[in-house]
Amino acid sequence: MIQTQLYIDGQWRSPLEGGTRDILNPADEAVIAQAAEGTRADARLAIAAARQAFDGPWRQTSIRDRAKLLNNIAGLIDRDAEELARLESLNTGKTLTESRTDMGDIAATFRYFAGLVASESGAVNEAPHHVISRTLREPVGVCGLITPWNYPLLQAAWKIAPALGAGNTVIIKPSNLTPLTTHHFTKLIAELDLPAGVFNLVTGGAEVGAELAESRDADLVSFTGGAFAGESIMKAATGNFKRIGLELGGKNPNIVFADADLDVAVDYALNAAFFHAGQVCSAGSRLMIEDSIYDAFVAKLAERLPRIAIGNGFHAETQMGPVQSAQQHEKILRMVQAGVAEGARLVHGGKRPEGDVYRKGYWLQPTLLADVTADMNIAKEEIFGPVITAERFRSEDEALRAANDTPYGLAAAVWTRDLDKANRMSRALRFGTVWVNDYHPYFPEAPWGGYKASGIGRELARIGLDEYTELKHSYINLAPKAMGWFGA
Repeated sequence: MIQTQLYIDGQWRSPLEGGTRDILNPADEAVIAQAAEGTRADARLAIAAARQAFDGPWRQTSIRDRAKLLNNIAGLIDRDAEELARLESLNTGKTLTESRTDMGDIAATFRYFAGLVASESGAVNEAPHHVISRTLREPVGVCGLITPWNYPLLQAAWKIAPALGAGNTVIIKPSNLTPLTTHHFTKLIAELDLPAGVFNLVTGGAEVGAELAESRDADLVSFTGGAFAGESIMKAATGNFKRIGLELGGKNPNIVFADADLDVAVDYALNAAFFHAGQVCSAGSRLMIEDSIYDAFVAKLAERLPRIAIGNGFHAETQMGPVQSAQQHEKILRMVQAGVAEGARLVHGGKRPEGDVYRKGYWLQPTLLADVTADMNIAKEEIFGPVITAERFRSEDEALRAANDTPYGLAAAVWTRDLDKANRMSRALRFGTVWVNDYHPYFPEAPWGGYKASGIGRELARIGLDEYTELKHSYINLAPKAMGWFGA
């Protein structure tokens, strides 16, 4: 049985109120860990430690030393990649193959930001010969980082790497459903020679996140998760004018035109919707197909869905694991049933797989709802599970209007051989990422984030580092002279 603790001010400790939470394996509902359940009081201790560390010598740490730190972290992730991947699959239910890929991406993220930090020097502005004018980027200060349950360590890395690289101190709060890899990552941090309070881990529920958002001693809060929680974080942060970054949900259209390579588009549509059992904020769960190929496309999907291998993520043949929690399992089933009640046609799935191995755990068949129309709730609301909805369109303009008619704006994809059409659609779609003839790739060098209700700010890329900095103009007059204006 794994036992986790909090990490505050350079020390492992139990929560002040001694609380714990059982962590379940989503494949069989077995208890795999007891995690420390922190409260507001623990969060306040962590904020105070981070504040003291930032106001102390850490603020003077050199760019070279911070870049070295990020590279060292990447090396430790490489060293423990297999154990981290094992914990990630055990805790989330995703396949071991997916988790191993995540660990490589996490190490790459730290190395990318290490290189970016090492190149920092500030800009010298044109000014009179007796003046030194510089534009500088300085750390924001104490950063509260709140991460989701679907990509626990990857999403943490997207925040921790630029935050530490920019010279901030951090308090990380993982989801209380999936804290195991963040806890192991903190063990790696504890191996390094960091001043106490620079890195802090507080596991727990919503009240920990609320304290990070509300505290006037925290200078920034970055949150990845659902829209409802994001709204609460935003409201709390407005009371103290702290910097906020929000990466929220999406309802992501995957638009297939008649001139696309049909078999390739079908293959990618499955990957877009069922990777990590659809528990991806950018999942292509809203499939939009041009009318002339609609029936053939749906038939090809229906042929492949029963062949998707559902099982334990540690089995080599498994292609899709369970969803992460009982709450998510029930929500997805309700949404499928509501979609059918609205008039959608259930082509495949919509229930628990048959067999004794699936009686326990949060298992769902890959599901396809056809004949969906843009006015149905199932076409508008984020599902966050292994469900594709398929709807028709008859023209480029109709597809564009329907795709943009959503409160979200995280990701979209277009499938066509017509490069002019691809360019038009890519420019007109109001989403933070638009893929053409592909789905899901991302790179540390490219920004990630969304329009509208999908969030505020961006992660990764140069702008992902800038999110954790303040911009300062430094003006030094080397030869001040009296002006002789007032009362001279």
